[in-house]
Amino acid sequence: MAELYGGHLVAKYLKEVEEVGTVFSLSGGHIDRIYDGFLDYGVRLIDVRHEQAAAMMAHAWSIYTGNPGVCLVTAGPGFTNTLTGIVNAYQENAPVVVLSGVSPLKDRGLGALQEINQIDMIKSTVKWYGACLDVKRIPEYLFTAFRQAVSGRPGPVFLELPPDILNVTVNEEEIIWPKKGSVVSKPGPDPALIKPAADLINQAEKPFVIGGSGISLSQCDKQLQQFIEKSGIPFFLLATGRGTIADDHPLSLWDGGLMAVLTASGQADLIIALGIRFNWLLMYGQTFPQAHLVRIDIDPAEIDRNRPSDLGIVGDLGLTLAQLSEVVEKRDHTAWRSSLKEAYMPLVQSEIDARNNPSDPIHPARIVAQVRQAVGDEALYIVDGGDTSYFGSTILRATEKAGVLSAAGGQFGCLGTGIPFAMAAKAAHPDKTVVVISGDGSFGLNAMEFDTAVRHDLPFVCVINNDCAWGMIKHGQEICYGDDRVCGSELGIVHYEKMAEALGGYGELVEKDEDIVPAIQRALESGKPACINVMADPCVISPFTQIFVDGLKME
Repeated sequence: MAELYGGHLVAKYLKEVEEVGTVFSLSGGHIDRIYDGFLDYGVRLIDVRHEQAAAMMAHAWSIYTGNPGVCLVTAGPGFTNTLTGIVNAYQENAPVVVLSGVSPLKDRGLGALQEINQIDMIKSTVKWYGACLDVKRIPEYLFTAFRQAVSGRPGPVFLELPPDILNVTVNEEEIIWPKKGSVVSKPGPDPALIKPAADLINQAEKPFVIGGSGISLSQCDKQLQQFIEKSGIPFFLLATGRGTIADDHPLSLWDGGLMAVLTASGQADLIIALGIRFNWLLMYGQTFPQAHLVRIDIDPAEIDRNRPSDLGIVGDLGLTLAQLSEVVEKRDHTAWRSSLKEAYMPLVQSEIDARNNPSDPIHPARIVAQVRQAVGDEALYIVDGGDTSYFGSTILRATEKAGVLSAAGGQFGCLGTGIPFAMAAKAAHPDKTVVVISGDGSFGLNAMEFDTAVRHDLPFVCVINNDCAWGMIKHGQEICYGDDRVCGSELGIVHYEKMAEALGGYGELVEKDEDIVPAIQRALESGKPACINVMADPCVISPFTQIFVDGLKME
């Protein structure tokens, strides 16, 4: 048997055991031996310009493939640069395996290059962490990392691999090869709770289903569809669960967006919460005091978090919904669905008018509507920004799981995710059209990754809603302190489209409504990573801003 370097063991395990074909990374001396192994074992390396983007791409890869994303970074600043992306993945329950170099063990405590205590920095923001100190145990540690990433409520994990084990050889006969670690074990619900839950559902006259990323993580598309269509309950799906059932389904409330959720929550007599947290976006579950609550989640800690459940079921969503579908009655809640629409549509009429009518300056809702007209509903959309997240999320329509993903609209509110998420989406689905709708502020956080997209032939279109500011912050300052007390939130006119061109992509500046659709069409036809920089009305404020401002008030 051959002698293998530890770094080659990493590559061999990833490709041959976990079937990982793509890794997101930025080079560094501490991990060079793993790179060398990638050449031998045919692992695709997508190297980025900043490690933050590598972590974010691994996060998005897990969404668009259903498999753990792998991020490989070097020691010290390479590691610290990933922290924002890792924390975002942790908040969003994304199974990401972060492999990191570290300074040599033999030089520990001597002041080695890039020597820091990485484990203590990362351990509060990952599900599991470890450091492999024996070359023979590399496969064992990798197996554990992958198993931890996908087990129960998924999340990121962290494994340190020092050069002391990556750059030494071992006889392959001495290696014990474990089985694939990323195999998901799905815990079933307590059977005694199924009938009581079904009784509450069957008795409800105004039930409402709201679901989140737990739906996507459970991969319960068929079970959810069966449950919704048998029970006839109006629903609203958020985060990566959105699109599991298409937004244009007759029972979906996405035609009313945020106002539909608030209306349904305020009028329902039963809320059925599926794999979703009652965080700030849902006002901590305090918007439906009149309703009973049935809550299903794989994590016991979520069942009564922020709002006690009348009946909580701990278990995999797919297994639970399949059992519920056997005992819930077939119902027709069309009248309830119609009454909801009559209540919330007047509340969004001004937004509908804004998206349908040209204006000068261009309303952000109109920009998104024109993007949808130019591209259609079959694309993968990623929305990145503050106010931009609101308009993108409410106007676009998802026809498949995560078809519209507000990457910045999660619990962590992490900006700059748009471009990395788009590159990962294109890498995972090269046949799909991928579009980012980004605020101008959030665009700048990872704009250099246009170079990554060009080098790795990952064409997508980024449409910038350019209000020349960190809009949500600027408008918040205006609301709280007055129009003349704006500070540190204005950006001015910046020609981002020229930056994209300089990096090898396609770019256009758009200042008139009638030029939006033709510009997007030219961007698509270019076959390059493209930036369409649209000058938007800087005075428009979204409801997200008001929620954000209200949440900061101390009174």
